Amino acid sequence: MDFTLTSQNDHGDLHEQNAETEQLFYQNGQLTYANNSISQIPNYLIENYCMTTKCLDLSHNHLSDLRGLECFMKLEELILDSNCIDDNTKFPKLNWLQTLTLNKNKINNLENLICKVKTAFPSLKYLSLLGNGACPNELSCLENSASDYQRYRYYVLSELQHLKFLDSSPVRTSEIKEAVRIGRLMKIAKPIMTQEIDSNSTESPFHPLPSTVYNENPKVRFGKSKYVYFGQHSEGNRYIKNRDL
Repeated sequence: MDFTLTSQNDHGDLHEQNAETEQLFYQNGQLTYANNSISQIPNYLIENYCMTTKCLDLSHNHLSDLRGLECFMKLEELILDSNCIDDNTKFPKLNWLQTLTLNKNKINNLENLICKVKTAFPSLKYLSLLGNGACPNELSCLENSASDYQRYRYYVLSELQHLKFLDSSPVRTSEIKEAVRIGRLMKIAKPIMTQEIDSNSTESPFHPLPSTVYNENPKVRFGKSKYVYFGQHSEGNRYIKNRDL
């Protein structure tokens, strides 16, 4: 059955939204609003569903701004896959959120993300970051290896020790113990490019060695050394016997 949501904007005008056209579904505390090409959370979603929604699916949109999400105070599960969330996105405080999926976004700074997640979602148990630059999974990039991904898991689990599930696999007890021991040493450092190289530019960023010698007549000094080395403390002398001399 088709139905229409009606809300009032800041100018007092009525704003109608057809639920069938906009792929909106709500049932028993689960709100799905996927594939709608939105860049912000619509006001009428907040006004009509923020007090009752426990599971919110906003996947396959263009979200980079999560303002309004703080109104969903009872939220326990948040799905934000395939959006435009990046390192500058701010996450509102949601004390009861237990599941967060951020697959296939534009997140590259893992340390920055974990710091924000740790502060915003203190009850988080399930986290998935597959398809982001911050997650060195072999399936997302051929340059990544299994050891890269394991180091990533150790680091995430050292910061979020209450996680029960990370990406596509559950967290093992032995993994948590190892993460506590070495996890903070597993930060993946990436080189920072101070200047991007333009592939279309004819100018090379590298400069050849000078064709002329700066000092054609170098001065050389000779003298006596104050220290004479006899080789008595050389490690190699341990293997030389008298018959070899």
